[in-house]
Amino acid sequence: MHLSNHQEICSMVEAQVAVIMVPFPAQGHLNQLLQLSCLISSYGFPVYYVGSAVHIQQAKVRVNGLNPLAMAKIQFHDIPTPSFASPPPDPNSLNKFPAQQQPAWEATLNQREPFGAYLEEISHKFKRVVVVHDVMMSAVVQDVGSIHNAESYAYNCIPVFSQVSFICEKMGKPFPIEFSKELPPFEGCVPEEFNSFVALQIELSLYRAGDIYNTCRLLEATYLNLLEREEIAGNRKCWAIGPILPRVLSSSANKPENEHKCLEWLDKQEPKSVVYISFGTSTSLSDEQIKEMALGLEQSKVKFIWVLRDADKGNIFDGQDRRAELPEGFEERTEEMGLVVRDWAPQPQILAHPSTGGFMSHCGWNSCVESITAGVPIAAWPMHSDQPRNTMLITEVLKMGLVVREWAPGLELVKASTIENVVKRLMASEEGKEIRTRAEEWAATVQQATQPGGASRLELDSFITHITR
Repeated sequence: MHLSNHQEICSMVEAQVAVIMVPFPAQGHLNQLLQLSCLISSYGFPVYYVGSAVHIQQAKVRVNGLNPLAMAKIQFHDIPTPSFASPPPDPNSLNKFPAQQQPAWEATLNQREPFGAYLEEISHKFKRVVVVHDVMMSAVVQDVGSIHNAESYAYNCIPVFSQVSFICEKMGKPFPIEFSKELPPFEGCVPEEFNSFVALQIELSLYRAGDIYNTCRLLEATYLNLLEREEIAGNRKCWAIGPILPRVLSSSANKPENEHKCLEWLDKQEPKSVVYISFGTSTSLSDEQIKEMALGLEQSKVKFIWVLRDADKGNIFDGQDRRAELPEGFEERTEEMGLVVRDWAPQPQILAHPSTGGFMSHCGWNSCVESITAGVPIAAWPMHSDQPRNTMLITEVLKMGLVVREWAPGLELVKASTIENVVKRLMASEEGKEIRTRAEEWAATVQQATQPGGASRLELDSFITHITR
């Protein structure tokens, strides 16, 4: 057992090192750094989680499966941020990118000075200050270099596979590994305005001392090896410490009092009989697409939980969200076979539930990691950003998913017949069975990796040892 390793490191810490977490204000980023905060604080460090008041509040109200005792150790600090516009998403936009959040992201560019002042203040209290920042917050933390006892590490919220493919493209080099399919083009994945924002962050991230990835070397060894070659990572160290998810227990002994109704509903279903449908917090479906989805699910006769919510606004607490219309009588007709959830759903718990047998997903990396960890195969329907490349990793490399629709910018309608067909293939075919077996094998691999002595745990220990050197 390597438990003593964790204890040894904890005894070395003794509050000489403080860690400041700087998340990017989008849900799939806020929660990953909150999970990492809890992990790092378990080694005995003081951990400060900083951001605008509204985004800290968002991270707290949507805590999924984190231990309240671990959360209580995190110190939250609001960084003054100018007010920003928070328009609703446009469900009919041909491009599914959440452009409505751009004003919130632009507002972070004003956090540089207040963050610098806060960092200066913390730096007087500790021997060393370690800033772990989302790579998209590089502009905010760019003054780390001017503080003699501070250093920064970039946290990357995408898989190494997608990262390497983007870097190769930027360098004008071919992706060094061939697949039976072409890599999906990046054109149309993000709007120009966001591209410029990212370019600025990348330019300012060159000062970082290393990179952290929410992935596992056993999943992505090939791509980590490519990344660690001199010309891509430079002389920076990389740590693959994932999955950084809290351990979700699906046993009845650990159930909270106020359990979500969908978990109670799942308790009554057969093992692996339910397909879970969710497109994350950055995608809104059009009314027309919602009708096709409803029809396809109904015709498939497969049990389902469908999270039907609009994409987040820049400020999720700001006013009412659209209530998407379902075809008339749909919920009554499918009462026995399905459940539509319109509020915040406990996704890690749903995926870990023994009755869940498939996941129709946009393939945001967060959702992929949760699905891999739970051993649930994916019906991949990428919408924007890194999702088309993540889909490739899930379906072509890990071979634990099917594609609902091939990526093309400007999404045409996916018909009910396609949805019906994919759900049946995933949930009730030989092909689906094979994919599920592979998903379960990957789950065993990554779960073992995060145990004491496992590949990811050793990398996390190595990172902690590095910052306490």
